[in-house]
Formats: sequence, C-alpha cells, structure tokens
Amino acid sequence: MPSVPRAVTLSLFPVKEDVQLPRKRPVLRLIDLFSGAGGLTLGFTMSRRAKFVPVWANDVDVHAAKTYAANFGPHCTTADLADLLEDGDFEVPTADIVIGGPPCQGFSLLNKRRLVDPRKQLWRPYLEVVRRSGAHTFVMENVQQLLSSIEHTEICQAARGLGFSVWSGKLCAADHGVPQRRWRAFIVGSLLGEPDEMFPPARTHRDPGDSRSDACHYVRTPKSWRTVRDAIGDLPPPVGTEIRQEEPPLDLQFGRNPTAKSRARYRAVPDQGMNRFDLQERAPELTPACWIRKTKGGTDLFGRLWWDRPAFTIRTEFFKPEKGRYLHPEQHRPITHREAARLQTFPDSFQFSGSKIQIARQIGNAVPPLLAQRVADSVGRLVASARAAAPAG
Repeated sequence: MPSVPRAVTLSLFPVKEDVQLPRKRPVLRLIDLFSGAGGLTLGFTMSRRAKFVPVWANDVDVHAAKTYAANFGPHCTTADLADLLEDGDFEVPTADIVIGGPPCQGFSLLNKRRLVDPRKQLWRPYLEVVRRSGAHTFVMENVQQLLSSIEHTEICQAARGLGFSVWSGKLCAADHGVPQRRWRAFIVGSLLGEPDEMFPPARTHRDPGDSRSDACHYVRTPKSWRTVRDAIGDLPPPVGTEIRQEEPPLDLQFGRNPTAKSRARYRAVPDQGMNRFDLQERAPELTPACWIRKTKGGTDLFGRLWWDRPAFTIRTEFFKPEKGRYLHPEQHRPITHREAARLQTFPDSFQFSGSKIQIARQIGNAVPPLLAQRVADSVGRLVASARAAAPAG
C-alpha cells in the first residue's frame, strides 16, 4: 500500500508539543469511511504519535475518491456503504482504527426542520465496519449539532454495546493550529482503555484576546491563533477564472467573473470585518431586497475577512460572498480555491481532482488536516499507553 507522498507535508503550519515523543511509533491499519478528499486520512498519516497506514476508504463521490487515490493510493471504493456491506462477496479489511464522518447535512442548522433524514442513520453501517474490521478504536466526526441530537445518544449506546468506552466532545480548529474558527464534534471509541484519559487533546494555540485561566487545557507553551495572513498573505492576486496549468500554489489561484453589480457591492464594503449590514447602510440600492427584509441573523453574509484573525468556517461555496464571510481582506473579490485550501490547512502539494465546483466541495467538506493530526496524536498516545500497560508476553 503506497504511503503518503513525501511532498504532502504540513510544514506550512508546524505543530510542536511539549511532551516527549515515543521512540517507536505503533503501526496501525486505518479505514476511512465517508472519506471525501481525505482530510482526516492526511491528518492521521502525519501523526507524530503513531504510524497510521490507510488500507481502505469509501466515499460515493467519485471525484473525491479520485482525489483520495491521487494522494493515498488506489484503495478508495465508491459503492454505497450499506449496499457494500450486504454484498456477500465483499470482505471488510482488518484494521486497528476506523475514522470518518457520516454526511453531516442531517444534523446541520441549515437542515434542522427535517425531522426525518436518512443521512442521520449512516452511523449504523459505519459501526458495522468497525465491528467487522476488528478495530479497537474508532473516531467519528461531524458537525457540533450532533452532540445534542438523539442520534448521539444512539451512537454512544450502540458503541458501548460493542464493548467500547466512549468520549465525545467538540473541538475548535483554531485551538489546534488551523487558521479557521471551525467547530467539529468527535466521538471516540476504544477497546483499549478510557479515551477521556487522552481527550480532548490539549490545545496548542489560544485566542490572544482570551484572558481565561484554563491553562490545564493547553500545552505548556501555546501559541497565538493562526490568522488569515499566516495562511494566505504570501499569495499573489488570482489570474483567470479556470484551473491554471501551473505548479502549486498557482494552479488553484484563480478567480471568478462577477457581474458589475457584484463588483460594486465588493467595493461598497472595503474594510475588514464589514458585512451585509454595512452594505445596506452604505449602498442600500445594491442590497438584495431579501437582506433588507431580514433584519436579524446572517452577520457573516457578504462579510470581509480580517487579516489578523482566523477565518470563519470554510464551506463548500466559499467562492460566493453571499454565502458567508468569504471576501478577501483587501482585494475586491471572494477567496480563491487555493486560499480556501490553505485556510483548511491542505498543503499546496495535495493533489485535487475534478472540476472547480467538485474541488470546492472537497475542500469545504473536509476535516482540516491539522485538526485531524491533533486527534490522531491523542489516539496514538491512547494506543501506546494501553500497550505499555499490557503484561509482557
């Protein structure tokens, strides 16, 4: 099984811990379900605590699967997972750990009125893979709304029924070196010990404006949150409107062809931090009527990023300013695909496959690799601790 290419590194945002690394990292076979482009897999393969070797991945998005294969090897299948498990000829590979995020739209705030959503039940085939693979650990990722859902209770009960000890909680990506205030929920199950002994992982970065004295939740010398400037400040202005036939990072440093009205709207909110309410105040004639009628909420719509703060959540349509705070801090345009990928902490050498829309979806749906790496490090510590405590022979 090919390993992650040497060119795929996270050196853009290095993370140093204040704890001694193991002399020999445990080697763990990894399955990634609902893998998308492989943000979780990338983070796990970059762990400094264990050597995670991908052996199987699955995602129904064929373009995301091609991206996964280009970076990790040809072991990502695209069949419906539930159908695959019903196929008598299919055998789940043996593995030590199963990771993945069942599609999150069912738990999203944008979808909260749908009381019955079949996507909420995709955790069931996920746990079936955990059972069949013989994995001793699993990591399930989703939007933070999962934690207050009935499904969260059902998932934890089902996992405990399989013998797993369970920890669940939410993590802010900015606290772990990602230049983005993105919250994600994680459920960690282990047959080796109590995951709450290693979770949540200690924060490596902190909000410089936060004066709370909860140092016990941080590494000994946390750094300040990484910012938009840290991530994209060195990139030149975009050229063209299509994927460029150039080496990274310029291949994805392209723009859009907005209408004259859109350009006028960009110029009407020139300062960092402005949003649709500033647009309405400064240029009501350019403000969509639906925004004028909506007097509350949506404070990030048509918002301009701050240079010296983390970005907000990068979603799949980051190239549309009307969808969120996606305007460049200075230039009158939305962020590019390359800028979004960097805000997600994908290294420039990571190979994306597909059209502009397909790549944008892969970027926005991914778990930031640096956040995944911090989770992976805690898993590695959990495994190493259990093995150290096991009786010899």
